[in-house]
Amino acid sequence: MLSPLLQPVDFDNCPGWEADSQFEAFIAFKRSANHVLQKPYKSGSLGISFEALEPIFADSRETIVETDAQARAFFTKWFQPAFINPDLMPSGFVTGFYEPEVVASPVRTQEFTIPFLRRPSDLIDIDDKNRPAGFDPYFAFARQTPEGPVEYFDRQMIESGALDGQGLEIAFVKSPVDAFFIHVQGAARLKMLDGSLRRITYAAKTGHRFTGIGKILLDRGEIAPENISMQSIRKWLSDNQEEAQALLWNNRSYIFFREAAVDETSLGPIAAAKVPLTGGRSMAVDRLLHTFGTPFYIHAPDLMAFGDNGFSRLMIAQDTGSAIVGPARGDLFAGSGVEAGEIAGVIRHNADFYALVPRSLLGTAE
Repeated sequence: MLSPLLQPVDFDNCPGWEADSQFEAFIAFKRSANHVLQKPYKSGSLGISFEALEPIFADSRETIVETDAQARAFFTKWFQPAFINPDLMPSGFVTGFYEPEVVASPVRTQEFTIPFLRRPSDLIDIDDKNRPAGFDPYFAFARQTPEGPVEYFDRQMIESGALDGQGLEIAFVKSPVDAFFIHVQGAARLKMLDGSLRRITYAAKTGHRFTGIGKILLDRGEIAPENISMQSIRKWLSDNQEEAQALLWNNRSYIFFREAAVDETSLGPIAAAKVPLTGGRSMAVDRLLHTFGTPFYIHAPDLMAFGDNGFSRLMIAQDTGSAIVGPARGDLFAGSGVEAGEIAGVIRHNADFYALVPRSLLGTAE
């Protein structure tokens, strides 16, 4: 059953719908359509089920779409927009993320000393079946010991050498701040010293709760609320190097990586929906509420970072994140590299969310 948080409206109620370049969104949607031939997506609890999306995915694989007009006709044929009531909030909210790109060395040198680590062999998944009595129910990972699972080493312990000597290093970078923000993003492109391009992406984490250092700086009055951004946080870390390490260790969560191919340099990493992300068209959502592959029309008139006259775009749900919680909460993928980072780092905007609901769920077939 469709959640009452989804309030059906007409496409005329979606500001800028006719002006949006929706061919790009169709191509992103089709990537999900091709993936589900291998494995279907789990359905979110708000009622847009994978079963309702399945015939639409199938049609996208067969339909020739080469223009924005054809893409718009496709989405209009199969979907009806529904405004998402943000539920106890005055509006929806979007942030941004991206895939950093950084110079890296395959071995430790005097300059390149900060490692990215593979998943350790003693890191195990934890769920209700093997969770010890009294173990924090938040934790999805733990350290296996002869006495049983225990809390894994946190960021400070690992960066102080808890996992040294195990050969887990994938590559090394110069800056601990660059490394930290790559942990926050969960993926990166590595420009190796020999000119090759490699990619690392999320493999696992220690399980500790993520602590945003930006909030700490806000609470301390170090950065004014209107100035908070990735860029302002980086500047504070650069200007306060003696205090920077202690601040970073407040975030006990630590990410482990795996290597991934760079098949198409124009696309981002393969994310939770198991397809490569599309800059400006892929979005992270709350996967417990929403179903991957669902299109969302996002209207954020005050968001200018993408160079538009405000932000009014069709996005495809293709990722998730621990901080992305709620029906009208999204994280917009800005792309890869420095320019994408400049965009993603300033996105903190109120937004209206319109989920595109399969017409079969509403009885409104075109």
